Amino acid sequence: MIVAPMTTTATHREPAPLPSFWSATSRVRFRTLILLRWLAVFGQTVAVLFVRYVLNVDFPLTWALVAILVSVALNFFLMSRRRSQDLAREWEAAGQLAYDVFQLAVLLALTGGLQNPFVFLFVAPVAVSATILRPSVTAMLAALTFACVGALAVWRLPLPWPQGSDFHIPQLYQLGLAAAVFIGLGFTSVYAWRVAAEEERLNIALAAVQAVLAREQTLSALGGLAAAAAHELGTPLATIHLVAKEMARSLPPDDPRAEDLQLLVAQSERCRAILSQLSAPREDGDVILARAPIRVFLEEVTAPHEGLGTEIVISTQGEGPLDVRRLPEIVHALSGIVENAVGFANARVDVDARWDHDAVEIAVRDDGPGFAPGVLNRLGEPYLTERDAEGAAGGLGLGFFIAKTLLERTGARLDVRNRRPPNQGAIVSARWPRAALEAPAL
Repeated sequence: MIVAPMTTTATHREPAPLPSFWSATSRVRFRTLILLRWLAVFGQTVAVLFVRYVLNVDFPLTWALVAILVSVALNFFLMSRRRSQDLAREWEAAGQLAYDVFQLAVLLALTGGLQNPFVFLFVAPVAVSATILRPSVTAMLAALTFACVGALAVWRLPLPWPQGSDFHIPQLYQLGLAAAVFIGLGFTSVYAWRVAAEEERLNIALAAVQAVLAREQTLSALGGLAAAAAHELGTPLATIHLVAKEMARSLPPDDPRAEDLQLLVAQSERCRAILSQLSAPREDGDVILARAPIRVFLEEVTAPHEGLGTEIVISTQGEGPLDVRRLPEIVHALSGIVENAVGFANARVDVDARWDHDAVEIAVRDDGPGFAPGVLNRLGEPYLTERDAEGAAGGLGLGFFIAKTLLERTGARLDVRNRRPPNQGAIVSARWPRAALEAPAL
């Protein structure tokens, strides 16, 4: 099977400086933070009242209700100061989550500290922070949570328990609970952060793909716009041409205006010829063909990358002649593959096409350093450096992601690998069902 080297076009750009902690906007609205706190207030209120009046367990209920009422007051204050649909600034979101950690610590200190099974609720604010705030802010919030857990191991009231019986948890078991909270915080935070970061990267990459497709569609639409303009301009131009010819005939040959009229007739005929080319069917005269023989198609794809110091060799082999559909997605994706292959190749890039009755395969193969083994399994992810550090510079992997996405939209299946020793270089192939790529018969 033939394969093509897939080096991704990923332009190196200096990353934009991150906004400061005080000016950066988080990815959460005030409404969400306020709603989560209302849920916490409801759950805390039900819990303390149930324990006090249903289980008939005595503990400092007044102070617990005061801690809950502070959350109620904070919510009303926030609702009066900011619109709920506004995005919270990073410091505002961090401050609210830090308050939630501290308020939970106060409630737990009043109700047994680490002996209280609700101690695992410390995980919630840190997990929320991991999905909406930068990792450094989440780390600070986790440090505050660790400090609160440590404080609860020292300063706490006894665990509320029915009168007439005592319940004591050994110190070693309490340390185990603290360790479980720490581990849960770390695991949940890292997991939530990774999921949120991956989602954001995919959203950015898909936006880039949509921009590429929009550009290709704009170029395609220009052809239709030119044809429409040619049709509309044809009638007035024909009138100008006819009037100019009639005026030229009515003038004597030695009239000084005759030369100007002849020039006007010639230029109007030239304009009519240009408009006829613009309005010609796409298959007859447009540079961007709707169909093309596969070798001509590959020559068009590779033409912009010729003369850059790397030899590009095209080969085709298959059962009978093959005309392919010239889809903008395929042109852009294959052009990106060839561009990267040229960028990484030492001297030569091979572009091969093979087809049979069932399938068509186009491959690009270079003689460069190839892909690092650890990268091969992750190719296709956006913002991933493609080549190894010892070879040519990598990139962000966005070009490969765009090419892969575009080709798969047309029904292709991609295969990426390194060449077998003693050969070196990368190979990437795109394989289509023949019906998906072959242009319909005229």
